[in-house]
Amino acid sequence: MSLHLVVALLMLLAAAMHAGWNLFVKGNGDRLSAITAVMSGGAVLSALALPFVDPPARASWIFILLSILVHLGYYAGLLGAYRHGDLSHAYPIARGSAPLLVAIVAAPLAGEWLSPLQCVGVALISLGIVSLAFEHGWPKGDHGRSVLYALATAVFIMGYSVIDGMGVRRSGNALGYIAWLFALEAIPLLLITLAIRRHAFFRHIGAHWKTAGAGALLSCGAYGLAIWGMSIGTLAGIVGLRETSVLFGAAFGAMFLGERFGWKRAAAAVAVVVGNLVLQFG
Repeated sequence: MSLHLVVALLMLLAAAMHAGWNLFVKGNGDRLSAITAVMSGGAVLSALALPFVDPPARASWIFILLSILVHLGYYAGLLGAYRHGDLSHAYPIARGSAPLLVAIVAAPLAGEWLSPLQCVGVALISLGIVSLAFEHGWPKGDHGRSVLYALATAVFIMGYSVIDGMGVRRSGNALGYIAWLFALEAIPLLLITLAIRRHAFFRHIGAHWKTAGAGALLSCGAYGLAIWGMSIGTLAGIVGLRETSVLFGAAFGAMFLGERFGWKRAAAAVAVVVGNLVLQFG
């Protein structure tokens, strides 16, 4: 089996895992506590691995710190999108827009220029995102706020994807970079949650520790695989393939949360996935 195929299959696994932990967060009434519990669980798991991996090179630490800051914005955007919109609507916009933004930014920063066929993929992604955003006409009310938060989330996804893609390539040790990033990135989020919702957070841990633990495993696995993929593949290609998670997210919202998933959302999600695959293999 070729390395390219192995990477592609692992990114599909990462996509399903990412949609899975987002399902846990969206389906919980206290989403701030839920996402903090998932990320904190991932930090504990990663901290346990630190003695067994070599630390990343000094040149990569600035990227770890920048990624931690950008992830805070990502969490805020994600919570806002889920507060105002469905998982099957907000998730495809947020995740599907990210490869488009990564492709644009990776060209000048990482020297990864798009081929004509990849430009077709970008056009398909854009068409799918626009279809979702204008599903009910001009976005307004909760629908409009959900779209805005989802697009803001996509910007942060683009930010940490490019940062971590460049950081892991300077680390000399992908596992060390992943472990230290995961062990540290939950600390600011945890401190914020304890400052404003301490009692609710501990109640959530007591009632949902099994779900939080499962979410932590899925979260670590999903982004850990993505960072490893970016250490050997192109940023836009890896992010694009990983964001096939929009299909999983849309399906999970319909199956487990009872969200409406008509043909328009289905067609838009398919356009995003096909565009991302063209972006990957073009």
